[in-house]
Amino acid sequence: MLSSRRMCRDFASAPLDHGVTTRLVDAASRAPSAGNTHGLEFLVLESPSTGDYWDVTLPPGRREGFRWPGLLRAPLLLLPYVEPGAWARRYSEPDKAKSALGEVGSWPVPYWFVDGGAALMAVLLTAEDLGLGALLFGQFRHEEALKERFGVPADRRALGTIAIGHRAAGERSRSTSARRGRQDPEDMIHRGAW
Repeated sequence: MLSSRRMCRDFASAPLDHGVTTRLVDAASRAPSAGNTHGLEFLVLESPSTGDYWDVTLPPGRREGFRWPGLLRAPLLLLPYVEPGAWARRYSEPDKAKSALGEVGSWPVPYWFVDGGAALMAVLLTAEDLGLGALLFGQFRHEEALKERFGVPADRRALGTIAIGHRAAGERSRSTSARRGRQDPEDMIHRGAW
């Protein structure tokens, strides 16, 4: 499953089976979570409300000439959000208090992003397991506008957006970045010392 996973940028307009969203979010809930914090939530946009997302991030005037028009056909958009304060609250509890991580600014590595990344990979692998295409992409300059448009609490941080659906026939999904290839695992390994 992992070796066949790839990002999809061209979706068919076919709807998803009932229960797919729950299976994807359930997979995310099974990913590692520091202190079993569970500070991840999803804004779920299903067709036709996905159009509201694209109106914010890719207004109609910018859609002409958009390189991946099939992306806009994805019937499901999952917007994962983490609440950094959830980790701080969890690590203020008696069994974790000695960690001195009871404040968001105390974390040398912001584990809400680490745990969130693990959860997103679980979603991508589950989509692959279900025979679906998926694409994880950033919200970048649109994070605050999307939070405002959909009423997301101000203290949440977006991890990106995951588009999910059936792959279009003849899908062309390779981006220019994908042409760079994968790093040789041996170049990533430092055995015994750096």
